Amino acid sequence: MESRQTDRLPAPTSVELPGRDLDELLAIEWLRTNRIGAYASSTVAGCNTRRYHGLLVAATAPPVGRIVALSTVMERLEVPEGGFDLAMNEFPGSFTPHGIEHLAIFRDDVAPTFVYRAGGAELVKEITLAEAANSVAVRYTLRGRSATLRVCPFAAMRDFHHLRRVDPGRQLAFRTVAGGVTVSARLRSGKVGKTMTILSREAAFEPDPQWWYQFNYRQEALRGQDNLEDLFTPGAFVFRMEDGGSCQLTASVGAPVPLGFSTTVDRRRQRLSLLAAVVGDDADEPTRRLAVASDAFLVRRSFPNAPDSATLLAGYPWFADWGRDTFVALPGLLLETGRFAEAEDVFRTFAGALSDGMIPNRFDDYSASAHYNSIDASLWFILAAERYLSAGGDPAFWRDVLLPAASAILTAYQEGTRFDIRADADGLLTGGSRETQLTWMDAKLDAEAITPRHGKAVEVNALWYCAHRAVAERCRGLDDALADRCDHAAGLIAPAFRAAFWNGARGSLYDCVTDGVPDPCIRPNQIFAVSLPYAVLEGEQAASVVGVVERELLTPFGLRTLSPRDPRYRRRYGGSWESRDRAYHQGTVWPWLIGPFVEAYLKVHEAKPFAVARAGEMLSAFDDQLGRRGLGFLSEIHDGDRPHAPRGCIAQAWSVGEVLRVKRLVARLASEG
Repeated sequence: MESRQTDRLPAPTSVELPGRDLDELLAIEWLRTNRIGAYASSTVAGCNTRRYHGLLVAATAPPVGRIVALSTVMERLEVPEGGFDLAMNEFPGSFTPHGIEHLAIFRDDVAPTFVYRAGGAELVKEITLAEAANSVAVRYTLRGRSATLRVCPFAAMRDFHHLRRVDPGRQLAFRTVAGGVTVSARLRSGKVGKTMTILSREAAFEPDPQWWYQFNYRQEALRGQDNLEDLFTPGAFVFRMEDGGSCQLTASVGAPVPLGFSTTVDRRRQRLSLLAAVVGDDADEPTRRLAVASDAFLVRRSFPNAPDSATLLAGYPWFADWGRDTFVALPGLLLETGRFAEAEDVFRTFAGALSDGMIPNRFDDYSASAHYNSIDASLWFILAAERYLSAGGDPAFWRDVLLPAASAILTAYQEGTRFDIRADADGLLTGGSRETQLTWMDAKLDAEAITPRHGKAVEVNALWYCAHRAVAERCRGLDDALADRCDHAAGLIAPAFRAAFWNGARGSLYDCVTDGVPDPCIRPNQIFAVSLPYAVLEGEQAASVVGVVERELLTPFGLRTLSPRDPRYRRRYGGSWESRDRAYHQGTVWPWLIGPFVEAYLKVHEAKPFAVARAGEMLSAFDDQLGRRGLGFLSEIHDGDRPHAPRGCIAQAWSVGEVLRVKRLVARLASEG
């Protein structure tokens, strides 16, 4: 049985490096995560190109408080005929060392694997993280002859958003210990900051402290960010290796963690194999890859005065857990992979932080505190609860946890809560001001909201209607008075929605109504009026909306956030922080939006065979994307114009979750048809 399940794990992507363009290789990244928010990530060339890259990016306050501890290691293989530098680092104007000339293969396996060939020997380097600790192990296996391997660890020991520079007031210090060395950050106060311990049972450690200056991170330069960093190495671990022998280096932040390499990898492989098997024997390989990718986002969040609980990280390498992203992604990441207990734990995490009828927009990057500046996260919570029940969730959990939270949300929104969120006289939901950004289009520069959508936003009110219908349906027989109130409210919302948002001139929906003035721009937000389980729009109007969105916004990688015919359209996402923020929701493509679009398309075409086949075609480009950029993952965003280059985070929860969810939907419909 275990063998069959292991066989369901997709074959690892292998990249053969000889003959490949270096710039192309430096744009392909790998990522491995663990259950507390720590991760390891770099490029298939072994060269860091981001400030966020590192072999151990530790989560010191799980899943946040992340620091780049072990940035990289530099290896030198020595044989009687000479020495070979295997590492790869970019500095201004040069690569030093240039070890890629000895790198033959990168394999994106459960443990990312680099195969080097030099001096008549083959050296295999593998990397794995501890499952629930801030610890990484690097294992080397030598084949072909005996040799000496020298490994120099390079430490950053800094917040993962920042960069390390040589600074007399904030230096790094090292101390030799039995089996290795510790590296600590020295604060300006003179106190010792975080400490990393690097150990090996097979090596001798030779102290040789050095600073290396101006490591160049090319992706940061492309993002208009500071891109040069200084790193510290305390010395070298020296391994005397025989043909067929293996050795291991382990780095930990905090207390050293014993890490059995093979045991850790085998356990992770078994867990991922089960996820790949859950989606069914008839699932194609991309679907199984997405199921495996879902594991990266599920982590534990620690609270100072309460037990830890599950949450979903929005994206790697830099996002933490966001309410909206969590409940958009949860149906695909957890329900489609059969992890109902974990889904319930995520619901509890956010329901436990319910305040004034609001689910957190996000938890803080440096603490357990919550931020509530979102009008729709609470409504996405209710929709995810509806999908949980529809997928076969526990009615008792709905009754005891989800229904009280949903009722509190609807009541608070009806009566009024933070940010002037309230039901207006016509029953529609309104909220915010020119200074706030409460919808998912939330880019802001200083006091300027780039896409101001205060007032009545179209998708918010589609969710508002759906939430009432869902609660009315699900609480009938449990709380008939609540069901009656929700039915009555929904009956008012539907005609008010059509009166406020229908744009007869374009056959589409207005995006937002602010102070009674509708915004006629063509954005993807209108698709939710058709796609949601309880749709506020039906018939010819629904079909017209789907047609407009398809013509104006559909791309192979999701929906544009603004029609290219709009003068505010931004063709490309890149450059400075300001340039990127101004493009974020002004034409940039978001993969997660393919989920609601496919649902709406199938709905208006009654899931007929031609529509199911067409829906499958709409998803096909994502299959190839899993082997590019963030290997095994889907990106956060893409450029609005062809070739729709991937941008933003290399692994985004709602991109993976929504593509997985609708791929499974299309597969089920195809099998039925």
